Amino acid sequence: MDLRNELPMQMPHAKPTPGTRPSATSAGSSALRRLAGQRETSVALLLLVVVVFMTFANENFLTSRNLLNVGRQASVVAIVALGQALVIIARGIDLSVGSVIGLSAVAAAATAQATGLQAFGIGAAIGTGLAVGLVNGLLYTRLHINPFIVTLGTLSVARGIALLITGGIPISFTGWASWFGAARVGSVPVQLILMLLLAVVFFVFATRTRWGRNIFATGDNPTAARLAGIDVDGTRLLVFVLSGVVAGLGGLILAGTLGSAGPDLGRGYELDVIAAVILGGTALSGGRGSIPGVLLGALLMALLGNAFVLLGVSSHWQVVTKGLVIILAVGIDGVRRGRED
Repeated sequence: MDLRNELPMQMPHAKPTPGTRPSATSAGSSALRRLAGQRETSVALLLLVVVVFMTFANENFLTSRNLLNVGRQASVVAIVALGQALVIIARGIDLSVGSVIGLSAVAAAATAQATGLQAFGIGAAIGTGLAVGLVNGLLYTRLHINPFIVTLGTLSVARGIALLITGGIPISFTGWASWFGAARVGSVPVQLILMLLLAVVFFVFATRTRWGRNIFATGDNPTAARLAGIDVDGTRLLVFVLSGVVAGLGGLILAGTLGSAGPDLGRGYELDVIAAVILGGTALSGGRGSIPGVLLGALLMALLGNAFVLLGVSSHWQVVTKGLVIILAVGIDGVRRGRED
């Protein structure tokens, strides 16, 4: 479901040809074609194929324990991907999210340990993500440095700061603040509930608010957006800050899940996050994206990883597969845009 379809538009009223009216059959066929053309439909079908295959390939796949484990694996990627999707829709990219996850987790653990106040640890995680996102956004919008270069630099800086704080030794993170990653409501992990709640919030924000419409307009055509009175630089700054905040939350969740925070936490997550966003139908060229698609993309990545583990496939092939998935998704999007043009 392309989010642009959710935006209100004024369409000219076509005059019906006298004596004719669209049949229910043709209307139904048109709806089916539109559904089949949506990227979410393709990802959902691929998910179904993986589920059916794994159901027969391994008897442990459909157990509640394994399925909840898949949900936990998908949750942090999906949460961070929500912010990444908005960045890419606005024609940017944030390569620093994996390092921000690690630095935010370290900041939470170190602050909670030093002060003895768990709430300060939570604030440190979210604040760290916000600060890095703000730096990324300001360097991009004020100094006009390419976002790829900016976030590649902050990726290294954030990881280095985490190493300096910890000295390479993980810091214990326990107490009620670890609730975000360790707690359950019944048998459902809290982080899975947070993922769904945030997805709803981001969906409403992107499709039902002026800021959301500005993000799509900025990504679709920045020059036209400026002429329409949209603060393009402010919009770009906003999406980087949001990306940093959800990455900070992701770090808090991972630290709570593991009970500790090390400098390598979150390493490689940027690849999973970008793969989930692209798989979900967000165009790297900007202006088009889907929050439901992000969730499906994150779930597909988690399912593939889980399938490899259950089938005993080397972890090295997981890295290869992620790269191939990204290339395939970008290629499909390029072909689709070529047909539209």
